[in-house]
Amino acid sequence: MSDVVSTVLFEHPLNEKMRTWLRIEFLLEQLYANSQLNAIAPALTFFRTVSDLLDVLERGEIRTDLLKELERQQQKLLLWADVPGVDMARIQELRAELKETGTVLMSAPRMGQALKEDRLIALVKQRLSIPGGCCSFDLPTLHIWLHMPQSQRDNDVQKWLASLTPLHNALTRVLDLIRQSGPFRNQISLNGFFQDNAEDADLLRLRLSLEHQLYPQVSGHKTRYAIRFLPLDSEKGQVPARLNFELACC
Repeated sequence: MSDVVSTVLFEHPLNEKMRTWLRIEFLLEQLYANSQLNAIAPALTFFRTVSDLLDVLERGEIRTDLLKELERQQQKLLLWADVPGVDMARIQELRAELKETGTVLMSAPRMGQALKEDRLIALVKQRLSIPGGCCSFDLPTLHIWLHMPQSQRDNDVQKWLASLTPLHNALTRVLDLIRQSGPFRNQISLNGFFQDNAEDADLLRLRLSLEHQLYPQVSGHKTRYAIRFLPLDSEKGQVPARLNFELACC
């Protein structure tokens, strides 16, 4: 992270569906950012992330929830038709993109199945829970794979990532639209505390200045939430009586 950043953005899910989506997004970002496997350390980071992703994908009806959200976003776009001056061509274009994304997601194989069935991934996943369990004598398969030409490893990684493309595209579109649905507004917390109604929102987004080195602790659900601001240094840090921050309820 850059030292010149003056603010930091926090996001907090207000339901289990959004919690799962943010975790999947977090893991996918790591996979795409660490796809150059040229040594054991980045390789283990990659495979550990794949393992975490497979565990998350086993929970809940992720494909179904994403398809429902893509449909809901299409219906929300229709509401703009009654707004004077709206660019209906752009609205129709966005709706078509969402429909196509949903069609691809619906027709895709079971999410994560290609990764789950891959022999190398399965072997590594079995050993990740054992401290130091991925040594060369434990996993000679991984050891020799890491000595194959880089082009061969790149092809394998790209094949694995390609199997996640329908999920990645659908999730990216859904989260982008949700994040854009709520504008940031200036708010003030009193003695480190703030609460308000969520109005059936899915996500809270908070932008804080780094000046006071504070972080938010959020509790709540789809109807109401509370935010308590706590100092990074729990012993010497202080919370201002009046703290300005930005909040978007999406």
